[in-house]
Amino acid sequence: MFNKTSKPQNRIDSLIGVTTRIEGNVIFSGGLRVDGMVRGNVAALADQPGTLVVSSDARIDGEVQAAHIVVNGTINGAVHATETLELQKSIEIHQGAVVEGRLVHHVADVKGVELKLASGG
Repeated sequence: MFNKTSKPQNRIDSLIGVTTRIEGNVIFSGGLRVDGMVRGNVAALADQPGTLVVSSDARIDGEVQAAHIVVNGTINGAVHATETLELQKSIEIHQGAVVEGRLVHHVADVKGVELKLASGG
């Protein structure tokens, strides 16, 4: 699926501008920056390590999935980052606010390597 050595994209291939509102799912490859609003799921192509950047004024109402995700805005939905998830903004909880959710880190199965000493003969 994803190569564990992939790095976040340094370039943005696609931009959803601050005045843009999308109703529906977005599928992308490379780097996608969201400055506007998306009502739907946002996902990188499954066979490519994509990078999703959600800016401070952006909002996504739906599930997001990519190898690398940088969040500075709002996501209302499940977040699936297969390699890195970066939360850039401090979390503020105001009086009367309700926070629901959980953070789950899945550790991949790591197979050990067995080393044998060569016989000195």
